[in-house]
Amino acid sequence: MKVIVLGAGIIGTASAWFLNKAGHEVTVIDRQTGAARETSFANGCQISVSHAEPWANPAAPMKILKWLGKEDAPLLFRLRPEWQQWIWGLRFLRECAPARVADNMRQIVAIAEYSRQTLQAVRAETGIEYDQLTRGILHFYTDHKEFEHSLEAARLMRELGCPRQSIGPEEVVKIEPALSRIAGKIVGGDYTATDESGDVFKFTSGLADRAGAAGAQFRFNTTITRLLNDDGKISGVEIINPDGTYEVLHADAFVVAMGSFSVPLLDPLGIRLMVYPGKGYSATYTVTTPDAAPTVSLTDDGYKLVISRLGNRLRVAGTAEMNGYGRDLNTTRCEAITRRTRELFPDACDYDNPMYWAGLRPVTPSNVPYIGRTRFANLFLNTGHGTLGWTMGCGSGRAIADIVSGRRPEVDFAFTGMPAHGNVRSGGTSTARA
Repeated sequence: MKVIVLGAGIIGTASAWFLNKAGHEVTVIDRQTGAARETSFANGCQISVSHAEPWANPAAPMKILKWLGKEDAPLLFRLRPEWQQWIWGLRFLRECAPARVADNMRQIVAIAEYSRQTLQAVRAETGIEYDQLTRGILHFYTDHKEFEHSLEAARLMRELGCPRQSIGPEEVVKIEPALSRIAGKIVGGDYTATDESGDVFKFTSGLADRAGAAGAQFRFNTTITRLLNDDGKISGVEIINPDGTYEVLHADAFVVAMGSFSVPLLDPLGIRLMVYPGKGYSATYTVTTPDAAPTVSLTDDGYKLVISRLGNRLRVAGTAEMNGYGRDLNTTRCEAITRRTRELFPDACDYDNPMYWAGLRPVTPSNVPYIGRTRFANLFLNTGHGTLGWTMGCGSGRAIADIVSGRRPEVDFAFTGMPAHGNVRSGGTSTARA
């Protein structure tokens, strides 16, 4: 078949890679100058199956209320007069129920673990270098209550097959000696040795190059304006070419992998995705003293920051701002990242010349992405991965290639528009009229 993939981030590029390997004629369209130039450009770089606990959990509502109005809060809602944000917020509150949290976690772990295994296979096949480290992810806590809460989450993760081990403060510093400066403040941690880290931009760019060499076509600097509905079937996609001319491209199947921007594209077709943009920030620093910088990927629970070593760079990312589609940098939030990183590793980096960045994570209320079919027979979804796009990217691309090809993916996940395995409900995907 001829398949058009809309979006060239990690999700769209992985989809194109596996669709091409399945024998399809693939074209990828993106408005940027190359692959991974938006949300996949400068994220936290963790492949973190261990971070499957959804944002929506029983403790979240009170935390959000406490953080309202605080410019440097880890999760900041800026209430706006728009129905999408308010409905999303109500759905988020519903997903905070304990039973739904456990179900959503099962879904996220399933696709994340499948994706990590797929990434490892792709890495072995292609030889792509992306500053990858396979030293695990270490999550450290400086608040006793939060650490106590984490013990139950870690237990559930182990039941789901993720080897997340709760450890004491001494073991935390033993695993990552660069944390010794704040050793007295650390109350505990958890460590998942099978998790990884690496530069998603480098990986996605390399995968796009290899997909192109294998026959996939990438059309960059090209704006997608609308999908054309012809009597219950998508007949084409209207685009604006780099020279400003309009064109309609036709295909047998279409895969929407445009992150947060999937929502306005699909809304005119009556497909109401429950996805809202969560603006995440990152800062990238040049490492000046290698021995003082961490080499294990870290998660700072108190500040909701992830920290990854990328060769001679240190990437620190986190926080979320629910405030529409703007990507303007908030100076207060940027400075908070640098302040905390300097506190942790004062001699490690050049903190006077950071590279700040913000991207729009496509967040569902449950953190379960939309992967699968829609009510249009030739229109497919691969979007809504939130903060776990890198973690879920390769597995999501492989799964959607199977679905487009008429096969059931090899992972037990509640795919959109498909009956779930066993008695598993459809997670967050049921919020779309797909």
